[in-house]
Formats: sequence, structure tokens, C-alpha cells
Amino acid sequence: MSDHGFVFSQKPISIAAGEGVHLTSEDGTEYLDFGASYACTPTGHCHPQVVEAIQQQAGELLYVQGSYPVETRTNLETRLAALAPGDLENVWLCNSGTEANEAALKFARSATGGTKIVAAKRAFHGRTAGTLSATWKPKYKKPFEPLLEHVEFVTYGDAEELEAAVDDETAAVILEPIQGEGGIHLPDSGYLETARAVTTATNTALIFDEIQTGLGRTGATWACQHDAVAAGGVTPDILTTAKGLASGLPIGATLCADWIAEGAGPHGSTFSGNPLVCAAANATVDVLVDDDLAGNAAAVGEYIQTELESSNIPLRDVRGEGLMLGLEVKRGANRVLRDLALEHQILALPAGRTVVRLLPPLVLEETHADALLEALSDILAPTAQS
Repeated sequence: MSDHGFVFSQKPISIAAGEGVHLTSEDGTEYLDFGASYACTPTGHCHPQVVEAIQQQAGELLYVQGSYPVETRTNLETRLAALAPGDLENVWLCNSGTEANEAALKFARSATGGTKIVAAKRAFHGRTAGTLSATWKPKYKKPFEPLLEHVEFVTYGDAEELEAAVDDETAAVILEPIQGEGGIHLPDSGYLETARAVTTATNTALIFDEIQTGLGRTGATWACQHDAVAAGGVTPDILTTAKGLASGLPIGATLCADWIAEGAGPHGSTFSGNPLVCAAANATVDVLVDDDLAGNAAAVGEYIQTELESSNIPLRDVRGEGLMLGLEVKRGANRVLRDLALEHQILALPAGRTVVRLLPPLVLEETHADALLEALSDILAPTAQS
């Protein structure tokens, strides 16, 4: 912790304002935002519809606890149930992705009676005690151990290893349909289908963590819809979402099948379904659906990948779907991110030591992508590295 008591390490750029795909620092410098604060602003910064919805709700009702029906909360729950894959029509609202995943693990244990959790190597599911137990990287966990017992990690994408790990004592298998923090890794075709079959056979809850991948980010409403597309994708028993759901305001949601909801047990949260945040979320969903931001993510993401693959920019790999992309570089990712920010006014994110992660607002256009491609070419060209 710094002398000022900050929990987060402080970047050398103080942000004062944002609009669309741009952020402006206190000194007036405009930055192109390819990180969206870890996918939290899919509609862009300060989208007018979202701002208007917040302002209107703020003048009517800021907060009332969740046992009182509130129209804006009810509307959001109804819309999320309609957007959900398959029959995940039961919605529990909370304040973050971590809380959504924590609820998912609790619901799975209560509904199944099992104790074991199967998670994937390289996974990231949150920082509460439960979700941290299912998170792979030791640096996040070591200071807080011991955590939950009975968590087994398997190699992501290895169907045989997953099948061997799941038994009658397993409460849940929790997977990211595309791993984000772990370096933007996609599963092999059929892997999610295998997870569905194995968990069904053992009465285990299948949880898809779509905190980062959901709501159009990968070119479909949910990333799990990419697998077995002809059959409409793979439907889990529990799906979690958060980050961009309210365009940056704190919210999470756990969507459940009936058999999970019926056996979920007691669970609650003081600020669950906060009316102000629900108003922002409803407006966000309006923009995502009405403007087909998933379609835009698919098109612009494909453009970026195609341009990178046909360029002479020296990258080890380009991975991802839609506007969730990982660029594996030949030198440290943090150096590339520093040069992008300071030399080209482009903000992006790391995903490990060698991967530059792109999670821009879903309103990104090809002209913005061209600016990134030009900057990468300048930074990573052989002459620039010599």
C-alpha cells in the first residue's frame, strides 16, 4: 500500500472525463481506450442514454432494499432472463462479478449437496474467499490461505482430464468460456459440450463465468453460444455476468436454472438490485440490443485480427473472439502498454507478462482499430526494438 493509502497501484495518468471510446486526462490529453477498464464500459464512456437514465432515476428513488418490488429492478430481471441462454430464467442481482461467482458456488453446493469444486488452471473468478479458492494464480491467493478445501484444478481445454476430475462429490464445474486474465485462451471445439455432458451425468452444476466474455463482448450475447452453434450453444446451469452490465456502475447477476434456484438456500445482499444501478443496466441493455453491439464487436474484432495476421507486425500469436483479443508479444507486455500510452495515447491491458489484452468499448470503429494497428507497427517494428 502506498503512502496515500491507495489499494490499487496508481498509473501516471489522471483521468478527468470520458466520451465514447476516448478518455481525457486532467492535462487535456485524449486517449483511445482499448481497455474499457476491464470491459466495464461496452456502450462507451458516458453514453447519453445511460446518463439520462441515471439522472432520471436519481430524482425518483436512489435506494430501497430488495424485498420491496421496484419497477426498474423488475424490468432488469425480466430482461436478463429473456437474454439468458436456454432456460436460465432465475436472476439474482448483486454488486460485482466476484459476488455473482460467490453466489454461484454457494448455490451449486446447496442444490447438489456436493462439496468439491472443479476449476481450470489459469482461471480467474474473483477475490472473495470462495472465488479466490477457484482462482488459479498463486500470487492472488498466497496471502489469504488457507482458503476453501476440495478445489481441484484441471488443464483448460483437456476434455479427458475434466471428465476424470468430476465425480459424485462434485458440486460444480466453473469455467470461463474464454479465459481472460489467464491470457485470452479459447477452448478447443467441443470442450464446453463435454463439460455439459459430464456435469449432467453426475448431477453437478455447470457454471459459466461470463463476467468478462458476456453481453456481446465476443460477438455473441454470451460466449458459450459460440460452441455447438448449430445447436444454439451450450447452456450451463448457472451463468454469471457483471462488468459492463451497467456501463461501469457496480452490478453483477447470477442466472440460474430452476433446479438450482429451488435448492439455492438462503442468500442475500443489502444493495442487491440497487434502483439507480438497475436504471443504468436497463439503458445499457437497450443500447447493446438496439445498436447490435455484439454484431459490431464481431465485425471490428474480425477486422483487427485479419489486419494483424496479414501485417508484418511481429507477434507470437493473436487470440480471441470479437472485441476480446490477446496479442502475444515477443517482449514484455508492460513495456508495450507503456509505449502505447505515452507515445500513441492508447490505453490497453495486460493478461500475464507477454499478452496485450484488448477489451475496448463495443462501439469501437475500424478507424479506431487502424490507429491501434499503426501504433503497434511503430512500437514493435524491428527498428523500434533495436
